[in-house]
Amino acid sequence: MALVRKGSRRIVVDGTAYRWRLRRRPTYLQGLAWSPCTFAVEHAEAPGTTLVVTTSQPHPSNWLGREAKPVRPADVAEAIELALGTGWDPEAPGRPFHLDLSLARCCRAGPGPSQQQRGQPGYRLFRVANSEG
Repeated sequence: MALVRKGSRRIVVDGTAYRWRLRRRPTYLQGLAWSPCTFAVEHAEAPGTTLVVTTSQPHPSNWLGREAKPVRPADVAEAIELALGTGWDPEAPGRPFHLDLSLARCCRAGPGPSQQQRGQPGYRLFRVANSEG
């Protein structure tokens, strides 16, 4: 599954270029704020396995006017680092790699972690749903 180049943004994480894309229009369930916002990431030069990230917030263009923060490049970079640490290989072919951050965001109170907090016990509050087989 390759990302469409039109509408995708480039981001560099640890010296590697990736492309990421958020759906401009929400799906029906995202429009009703029944399912959270998702975005996709792939390697820019050698696309292989696509990373699909589920956030904890509604799509910014939901139809009910629920408050939602935009997905920032810093959020995408954090998701890429987490996925790489949990086994995502962006250059290998295969099924999409799903990273669900909705559990992590709803269970962690306060602002996001600082650089010093990363790697501390309890930081990796996320669920990886990688369907193999």
